[in-house]
Amino acid sequence: MNLVTRLFAGAGMSLLTLAAAAQQTSVYDQHETFAPLFYPAFGDEVRAADGTPGPRYWQNKADYKIEATLDDEKHNVAGNVVITYTNNSPQQLSFVWLQLDQNIYSLKSRGIAATATSGGRWANRGAFDGGYAIQSVTLIQDGKETPASYTVTDTRMQIRLPKELKSKSNVQFKINYAFPIPEYGTDRMGRLETKNGWIYEIAQWFPRMCVYDNVNGWNTLPYLGQGEFYLEYGDITYNITAPAGQIVVGSGELLNPKEVLTAEQQKRWNEASNSDKTVMLRTASEVTDASSRPAAKMLTWKFKCTNTRDVAWAASKSFIWDAAKINLPGGKKSLAMSVYPAESDGKNAWGRSTEYVKGAIEFYSNYLYPYTYPMAVNVAGIVGGMEYPGIVFCSSRAQKNGLWGVTSHEFGHNWFPMIVGSDERRFPWMDEGFNTFINGLAEASFNNGEYNGNRPMSPEMLAGAFFGDKQDPILTVPDVTQQGNLGIVAYYKPGMGLKLLRENILGQERFDSAFRYYVHQWAFKHPTPYDFFHCIENAAGENLEWFWRGWFMNKWKIDLAVQDVAYIQNDAAKGSTITIATLEKLPMPVTIEIKEANGKVGRVNLPVEVWQHGGVWKFNYASTDKITSVVLDPDKTLPDVNTKNNTWTAQ
Repeated sequence: MNLVTRLFAGAGMSLLTLAAAAQQTSVYDQHETFAPLFYPAFGDEVRAADGTPGPRYWQNKADYKIEATLDDEKHNVAGNVVITYTNNSPQQLSFVWLQLDQNIYSLKSRGIAATATSGGRWANRGAFDGGYAIQSVTLIQDGKETPASYTVTDTRMQIRLPKELKSKSNVQFKINYAFPIPEYGTDRMGRLETKNGWIYEIAQWFPRMCVYDNVNGWNTLPYLGQGEFYLEYGDITYNITAPAGQIVVGSGELLNPKEVLTAEQQKRWNEASNSDKTVMLRTASEVTDASSRPAAKMLTWKFKCTNTRDVAWAASKSFIWDAAKINLPGGKKSLAMSVYPAESDGKNAWGRSTEYVKGAIEFYSNYLYPYTYPMAVNVAGIVGGMEYPGIVFCSSRAQKNGLWGVTSHEFGHNWFPMIVGSDERRFPWMDEGFNTFINGLAEASFNNGEYNGNRPMSPEMLAGAFFGDKQDPILTVPDVTQQGNLGIVAYYKPGMGLKLLRENILGQERFDSAFRYYVHQWAFKHPTPYDFFHCIENAAGENLEWFWRGWFMNKWKIDLAVQDVAYIQNDAAKGSTITIATLEKLPMPVTIEIKEANGKVGRVNLPVEVWQHGGVWKFNYASTDKITSVVLDPDKTLPDVNTKNNTWTAQ
């Protein structure tokens, strides 16, 4: 989901407030910071103590076969899904749970009831009354369908099984359904009217299995809007039947290009598959040319996406369409493509979208894990920014650095949570925060740093937003997080946490190695926060419980200070003793820059262990002349709540 920078407009003012109220005496307690027994349980054979999946790790599998039809006159989707659900757990299951996320658009939904009168980003605007119309739910056994016993509760469906589903066995059921497409779908889907036709961005569009795991059993938190998704992996085959004038793009591989593309478009597709430069598949002038579509009334677009947690798609008569090759590690390739209306065309706007898709995915593939889908599609429409496997929805109005930022962010989600399948409904920071962190690295890399100034807020400015009295802790369920705080809690603060680990605590080499290790260990699996913590600690060889406790679990502040400079035997040439302190609860490793009257400048780096014996630390410095200044955190990398006490100057 895209991050809106307006959420942080008050950060500078918050910093002034924090500085004014900063601690003059220490509230630091090393016994609390470095307390033992951080982890709530020991590792087992499912989730090992080293943060990796244990030898008996399991997760269930959900395969889908979907037939759907788009009615572009009634703005409706109708179809059926056949679900094959495989129980890999050691338990026998007497029922299963599914997610019916479209039901949030019913005026009777919990999401509507829990929306403030002032509305908000995830509100159902315009009193749209939607949701699933479930025509039938049947069990499939020996090729025969029998009615299933089921109950729908808000955005969830329980299907009761006639006999228990044994371990290592599967069950099939079929659901016939339909739903109207909202114009504004809580900033995750919807439709936009352009001069050449509607753009449909379709997501959460079929009943999907809830995750059954060894942590919570069935994960059935309702869909209220702000919390995102937690989904099982499987193979999804889906066919979209639409009027022939519609261009349809979707997650995964297009299986029948010869049936839905003109001969010229097929030729251009092949050219784009081998080109590092963007190739037009359908130009702006061709959008209104009937010959740019096959001569037919209706066409069926056939897609397949393997080992995926979800699929989404988009359709429009108005699409300009372009593509280019993505170069992946090991010589593999994928295809970047963009679809957008004439209103979004231009070299300062969506004309560069495919270049951005290609640049972002190539960077993330080399940094973390190779991109896993045959296509990567960027869709311009009403949605400000939302991610799905192999396809993302970005604002049709985005331009320049804004379009780069939202494109890079949404495709970054193909690593978190599409590859690393964390529980977004409970822990948004494990996808949004991790993604925000890697976005910063991609910005520094893309096109020789063209957009490296995209994030102007310094750690010092962010400190005000991070530690304000009304801020939520990172470890807050998203639907509990105040809307105005979500950008900090889910995106910026956890992203800054990884940045601090990389730059201040572990160093780039150790952090990058440990972070990649985590991604590779949990690719296409379901890690918990404790799995992440364990994994980073074990791979980096560092006990980080103090940092997890202060930064992620609590709202502990950072406030380092220089308290005193004294000369040994009152002679600066014999050396100096410098006293520093940590006045708030979260300590950090310390970099100190010392300047002497003779012009010499030195630096001292102290590990976090200096704070294990209390909040004040003295160290000797081999000065040769009087010290003119001592500065903590000279590079200003820490979100310190009071930078005024970071500097000592000679009187």
